[in-house]
Amino acid sequence: MKCTAAVAALLLSPVTSFAPVGVIKGKREIALQATVEAPVRKPETPERVREVRERFRQASVDANQAKGCVKEESGNEWWRTPEDELSRKITKDKPLRVIIAGGGVAGLVAASACHSHGMKVAIFEQASQYAPYGGPIQIQSNALRALQRIKPILFDEIVKAGTVTADRVSGLKIGYKKGVFMNLGQQYERGDWLVKFDTLQPALDAGLAATVVVDRPVIQQILLNHGIPEGTVRIKSRIASYEELGEGKGIKVTLTDGTVAYADVLVGADGIWSSVRRIMHDLDNGADGFAASGAAGGALNEAEARKMAKDSVLMANNANRRYSRFTCYAALCEHRASNIEEVSYQILLGKDKYFVSTDGGGERQQWFALIREDAGGVDPEPSPENPTPKLTRLLNEFNNKEPGDQNGDVWDDFAHELLLATPEENIKRRDLYDGSPLVTKGWTRGQVAICGDAAHPMMPNLGQGGCQATEDGYRLAEELATVKHTKDVEGALNTYFLKRIARTTIIQIIAQLGSDLLVDFDLMMTIPLVGPFFLAMTQLSMPFILRFLYTPEF
Repeated sequence: MKCTAAVAALLLSPVTSFAPVGVIKGKREIALQATVEAPVRKPETPERVREVRERFRQASVDANQAKGCVKEESGNEWWRTPEDELSRKITKDKPLRVIIAGGGVAGLVAASACHSHGMKVAIFEQASQYAPYGGPIQIQSNALRALQRIKPILFDEIVKAGTVTADRVSGLKIGYKKGVFMNLGQQYERGDWLVKFDTLQPALDAGLAATVVVDRPVIQQILLNHGIPEGTVRIKSRIASYEELGEGKGIKVTLTDGTVAYADVLVGADGIWSSVRRIMHDLDNGADGFAASGAAGGALNEAEARKMAKDSVLMANNANRRYSRFTCYAALCEHRASNIEEVSYQILLGKDKYFVSTDGGGERQQWFALIREDAGGVDPEPSPENPTPKLTRLLNEFNNKEPGDQNGDVWDDFAHELLLATPEENIKRRDLYDGSPLVTKGWTRGQVAICGDAAHPMMPNLGQGGCQATEDGYRLAEELATVKHTKDVEGALNTYFLKRIARTTIIQIIAQLGSDLLVDFDLMMTIPLVGPFFLAMTQLSMPFILRFLYTPEF
C-alpha cells in the first residue's frame, strides 16, 4: 500500500507535470506543432496491406544480411587508437568519441542522438546478425517526440511505416464467464469489457502524435539508414572488460576476441543481461551472457531458445533480476481480426494467465499468451504424435469449447481465432524478467553509463520499455552535447542519470504493480467489493498515468 500511495503521490505532483509544446532550441532548432489533429480510422486498403507486409519482409531480409553493419574492417577505425591528448577540449575537429555496447533499439537511438550532435560513434553488438523477425512494437507518443527531436526524418519514417493504434478502443476484458462469491456482485460473461483506455486524448492534450505500431526490423533499418553512418555497427563484438584511463582520459575497452578500442565515453545499451552493467556494478561473472544471438530480437532458432530459457535462470540470480512468474508465448499472424475496426489492443484476463493482442498493421495481429509457471520451462519437441506442441498447449490453455481449460473455464473465442491463424513455427517463447530500480546503485560510474533495459528492465504492461530507452538515448546525447572538455564527461553522465531516474522508476513500479495485480486478478474478482473497487481505480487512474507517460519533456 505504501508503494501504491507513493506512486500516486508522484503522479499527481508538480514534478511530473509537462510543459506545453514549444520550440526546440539550439543549432537544430525546429518548430513543433502546437496542436496535432486526431487521426481518423480508415480500413486498410489492399495496397496498404501489401506495403506493410512487403516492408517487413524486406527489412527482415536486410536484418538477416546484417545490412548497414561493418562488412570488412580497414584497420583504421577511429576507435582503434586513442587521441594524442586523452584529456582535451572538445572541438569540431576533435569531437567526443562514444562507444555503445548493444545494437538494439536503445543502442541505435543513442547512437543516432549522439551522431546528430557531431560525436564520433561506434556500436559494438555481440550478435552475429539482427534477428530476421521480431513482432511489431509500440512507438508511443512520448518516444515519437524524442525521435522527432533527435532527427526529424526518423520521426517521419517511423510514422510513415507505422499503423496508428490510438484511434480505436484499448483495454481489459474478462476472458471467460465469471461470477463472484455468493453472487454478491456483477456476473461477467466472457469477452465483457472491464476497463477501457483512451490513449489518444492525453497525447493530443500534450501536442504529441498518436502512438503507432511498427515492425522491429523496420525500426532497426530506419535507424541504421537515417540515424547513423554506414558501418557504425560492428557485429560479433562482445565487451569482455573495460578500464578507466583516468579523469577525462577516457576508456579502454577489450572485446572477447581480443580487440582493443578507445573512447571518451562507454554506453551500455546491451540489454537486461548487460555486460557493461555487470562490470560497473561489480556483479558475478554469471550476471551477463548471450541471452540471444539476434540483436534485440531474441533467439534465432528453437535450439537457441531452449538454451536461453535455462541460461536466463542462472543469469537472473547473479544479476539481481526478478522473474515475473510468467512465461510468454508470442507470435505475429497474418489475419484480419474480426474486431479490427473497433479494437486496437485488448487483454483477456483469466486464472493465472492472460491473452494480449494488438493490431500489427497490414491486417496482422501480434499476440502474447502469458502463463504463470516456474522459470526455465521448455516445450516438448515436435513429434509425429504432436507436431505442434506450442500451439496444442495454447489451444488447451485458452479453450473456447466445453469442458474448457484445466480450470474448467471456457474462453472467449478471440484467443482461438488468432491462435488458429498462427503457424507453429511462428510462435516464440521466453520467460519474462524485470528488475528493481537502480536508485542507489545508479546508471553511471566515471565515464561509463547504461541505458534502456540495462538500466531499467520493466514488464511489458505499459508498452514503455522501448519508449523509455528512446527517451534515454535523447537525454544522454543532450547532456553529452554540453561537454566542452573531456573532464566534463563524468558530470554530464551523472546529470543524465539524475534527470532520468525518477521518471523511469515510477514507470517500472507501475508496470510491475500492474503485472502483479493481473496475477491475482481472478482472486480479487471473487471477493465482494474488491474486484469492482480494483476496476474503478484502474479506470480512474489511467488518464493520470497516460498523461504522465505522454509528456513532451523528458
